[in-house]
Amino acid sequence: MRQGSQGFGLVEIMLALALSLVLVLGAAQVFIAAKATYLSQNASAYLLEDARFVLSKMLQEIRMAGLFGCLRTVNDRSTAQEFSRYAATPIQWSNVERKLTLITADIGDHGGTPTWSLVTDCRRSAVVYSGAHQGEHGQQILALRRLFYSLQDHQLMLGNGLGKQQAVLLDNVEAFEVSFGMARTATDSAASSYSRNPGDPARIRSVRLQLTLADPQQRVRPQRFTLVAALRNRLP
Repeated sequence: MRQGSQGFGLVEIMLALALSLVLVLGAAQVFIAAKATYLSQNASAYLLEDARFVLSKMLQEIRMAGLFGCLRTVNDRSTAQEFSRYAATPIQWSNVERKLTLITADIGDHGGTPTWSLVTDCRRSAVVYSGAHQGEHGQQILALRRLFYSLQDHQLMLGNGLGKQQAVLLDNVEAFEVSFGMARTATDSAASSYSRNPGDPARIRSVRLQLTLADPQQRVRPQRFTLVAALRNRLP
């Protein structure tokens, strides 16, 4: 028998197996890294979507805060004149309770029962009633709502109305911060500085929201999202 037909030796087989194992391990590492990247990107996308939903909702409400119709004088016929008491400070922030309170408005009768209804003809009459109220021909109905956002046990809670009923708006919230862009005087149109404790609501020109969200599976680090909402009208 010739020497060339003896086949592979043990050393050659072991070397081939070792090379194959290295290739398999390399492919597995690439697959694991690609999967980890996909999961982290997917987690970041979910956090971004949650933050975008909440902040866009708050943006619309903050822009309409303190808007109480087209007339300066409003006749308060709400229960125990509660509207006048709350409307004096349409935006409030409590550092202790981590709670943002808004008196905001939207046009129309959609969105559930409002806290108050402002009935006005934008010429001579503007009257506020508790709850939903129907107007006469030629009158506009402005739905006014008292909303509050608070951070409790890593959950962003949303409350509506004058009671204490709250619903979970968002889970896995690490931090919720609010600061206010303040003008130097009540007649200035631009904010010159930010403060967490505004002394004069008439000088508020914008609201800066900061929301820090965490992934429950810790696939990515907690991410902070910031949004600045400018007020459409000058607060009283």
